[in-house]
Amino acid sequence: MSTQKAKSKKWKKRIIRILLFLLIFVIGYGFYLFIHVYGATKEAHVEIDREEGKSELRKEAVTIGDEPISILLIGVEDYETNGQNGRADTQIVVTLNPNTEQVTMTSVPRDTRMEFTEQEAGRYAGFHKINASYTYGSISGYGENKLTMEKAEELLNIPIDEYVAVNFDGFRDIVDALGGVTIDIKEPFWEKNFYIGGERIYFDKGESKLNGEEALAFVRMRKRAVNNSYSRDERQRQFIQATINQAISTGTLFKIEEITNILGKNITTSLSPKELFHLQQIYSFIDTSDIKTFEIDGQDQIMDNIYYFIPAEDSIYYVAKQLKQELELQEDDTSEGSIY
Repeated sequence: MSTQKAKSKKWKKRIIRILLFLLIFVIGYGFYLFIHVYGATKEAHVEIDREEGKSELRKEAVTIGDEPISILLIGVEDYETNGQNGRADTQIVVTLNPNTEQVTMTSVPRDTRMEFTEQEAGRYAGFHKINASYTYGSISGYGENKLTMEKAEELLNIPIDEYVAVNFDGFRDIVDALGGVTIDIKEPFWEKNFYIGGERIYFDKGESKLNGEEALAFVRMRKRAVNNSYSRDERQRQFIQATINQAISTGTLFKIEEITNILGKNITTSLSPKELFHLQQIYSFIDTSDIKTFEIDGQDQIMDNIYYFIPAEDSIYYVAKQLKQELELQEDDTSEGSIY
């Protein structure tokens, strides 16, 4: 055998060994990620106790990944109560339609006036803001996530199929794990740093990359004058779209261990690991510019010395109709009318 053929054969063996090593590494790393992610998402999985495992506004349970569904995103403020009996600082209804690959977001105004029954709120039965649903659901034993979902259903007259709840620490840690989130800030303002008393975080107009603490201040601000023209709901939806873009961008895969370590500690969801996997397969390449957003119009009123938001009837009807269309529901698929 010639020297040249021997060298060629030697290089072929090296290449094969390298390819085998890479294959083993990829399989091993993939298996590690699967076990790690599955364990973390299983820890975060907290099912809702509902009859037949579905919303009362559904005739039949839906199959995640195959049929249109709705998910309630709940931002929990529980820092003042040491993690107990917090309140739903943010509520956003998301619809996902795998048939059209369409996603919508609808912000639920946190000050919306709702009536709570004795079964739901115990001795606190009566009229309260909708963000108190999380608090009274916890205190009464009804279930904080369950009551929050049901009050959103009652307001919009659509089924809420699943939920994802995250507290402030989880919010901050996820943003930091993603390496920050880039936001195109429409108007300048400032907000207090939740984690450092007395410190202000200033936001200049234009594109800016926000870390976890900055992002939390960005979505929470509601007491500055600019909130009238650049609303909290708009900024929250803007943040979610930017976060989706960041999460599906290149390089995020290798931060998956860091992200999954956050699950279970500060995040709970009714979605199982298998269901989360199905949703990731369908929507991992979504174009966030195609996400539809809906707003609930209304007016602020002081009733019994308490500040409330009173939704406009026609606005509730319009938003509910749009969401039913996205969920491919017929008019007779849900109970008639809404509370307004």
